[in-house]
Amino acid sequence: MTHTLVRPIAAVCAAIAITAAMDATGLSNFSALPLFPLMAVFWFWERDSRAEVGFTSGAPRTYLLSVIYPLAILGTIALIAGVAGAVDIAHTNWRKAGLNLALVTVSTIVIAIITEEGFFRGWLWASLRRAGLKPVWVLISTSVVFALWHLSSVVLDTGFNPPPAQVPVFMVNAAVIGAIWGLMRWMSGSVVVSGVSHGVWNGLAYVLFGFGSRVGALGVVNTAVFGPEVGVLGLALNVVFALVVALWWRQAQNGAAPSPK
Repeated sequence: MTHTLVRPIAAVCAAIAITAAMDATGLSNFSALPLFPLMAVFWFWERDSRAEVGFTSGAPRTYLLSVIYPLAILGTIALIAGVAGAVDIAHTNWRKAGLNLALVTVSTIVIAIITEEGFFRGWLWASLRRAGLKPVWVLISTSVVFALWHLSSVVLDTGFNPPPAQVPVFMVNAAVIGAIWGLMRWMSGSVVVSGVSHGVWNGLAYVLFGFGSRVGALGVVNTAVFGPEVGVLGLALNVVFALVVALWWRQAQNGAAPSPK
């Protein structure tokens, strides 16, 4: 282990330990918040620039991808679930669902930028680049760590936890989703872009499909198949999307040779 990797490893271990402790003591609704002071302390310690950490606006066109991603994946799942007869909207209050969707989306964007996105794809990304890791390994590392950070929320009694059989699917899917947001951060140089995608994803996924034992507005109960985060269909579609974007980005790099962020 090089000396430059000590701080990111220590920060990640602290983040996982603190979040797990909060999830275990009934504070899961606030368990992402400690990521902000951790990011701030280590950012100040390493003296990274704002651009290096990704607190920039990013190119306008990258926001299009950030919104297309959740709309395409979740829209496809909803369509397939509808065709399969797994949707039940007979008792759905769409006005309430719409308000919840707006609230979850906006609040997640604001909070994610300074917590999950700011820590994992912001400061940690910059720290690993400073340590000499190539961007592809930074992408892989931050995505795996992002998934591990979520483990306590799905294995402890947090209200977000799915049936145990769905936990492995969720963990793999969390890494894949993290990689997709990591690709957005890499392409745009901005955690704001990935934060917008994070917010739109959470709003659509949790309001329409629910989480844990809670059924969403679409009335889908077969989450093992149709759950965006815990279902095999969601995992398959996310893997395909990640591969398509990664291949496109690789070709774009080879053609334009942009400097890695």
